[in-house]
Amino acid sequence: MNDTRNRSIVAGVALLTLLASERAMAAGSEHTNHGQMGHQAMPMDHESMGHDQPSLSQPRTPLPVITDADRRAAFPPLPGHQAHDRALNWAVIVDKLEYQNFESSSALNWNATAWVGGDIDRLWLRTEGEREQGKTHKAELQALWGHAVSPWWELVAGVRQDFKPASGQTWAAFGIQGTPLYGLELQATAYAGERQQTALRLEAAYAMLLTNRWILEPTLEANLYGRNDAGREQSAGLADSEVGLRLRYEITRGFAPYVGLSFNRLHGSRANQAREDGEDLGQTRLLAGFRLRF
Repeated sequence: MNDTRNRSIVAGVALLTLLASERAMAAGSEHTNHGQMGHQAMPMDHESMGHDQPSLSQPRTPLPVITDADRRAAFPPLPGHQAHDRALNWAVIVDKLEYQNFESSSALNWNATAWVGGDIDRLWLRTEGEREQGKTHKAELQALWGHAVSPWWELVAGVRQDFKPASGQTWAAFGIQGTPLYGLELQATAYAGERQQTALRLEAAYAMLLTNRWILEPTLEANLYGRNDAGREQSAGLADSEVGLRLRYEITRGFAPYVGLSFNRLHGSRANQAREDGEDLGQTRLLAGFRLRF
């Protein structure tokens, strides 16, 4: 009887083991075929889902409306640049203050410019002259009103007063000046003087940067007159010219010593008169001086 009972228990355990094994195999098969399920067959309605996210276009706390006072506080008026604003500005440039040495003598030469005004309209002062053997040989002063007609060109008109040579002379002046290229300065000024005398002065200077401090500057000046005036050293046509070359070193932007050479030449009736007097028609001069800017 005990054997019969034991066989019944063993048979029941075997049956339970078989059922558990079949159930595990079925679960594994369902897990393996999960990747082959058609997800598109079960569309999801995202619009009906309540995510409860705040709208990005409307902040939680509304911003106040911008007022004129807010704009003024955000963009206050700024002071103008020293050389590019409607404010009144000025500058003084002593372009040449130099000692000149040549064969028969020596001389002190100067050429300076000053201006006051804004970007469009300015008052210009020009002066140049020469002292030789302790005497003023040539001296003049010009007062010109300048009006800019483009970013690079300016028309000028005013008065020129010659103090030397002779008894001096007063001229009406008008012309143009500008910088068509970086470092290149050009001036062309016409004059109408006393006793129907006329004149034209052409000037050019080109500052070439060798380094940030060393600058080589060739210059050219020519003076032409409408009539002969021997007392004032004026001859019809081209009367005199000067070609120079100066090398300066800018210790600061406002102070630059230099050395150089210049060649001065007489033309026309002035050359004829110098030839008759036994003087040289041209002179090569050694230069040493400094340039100032305020």
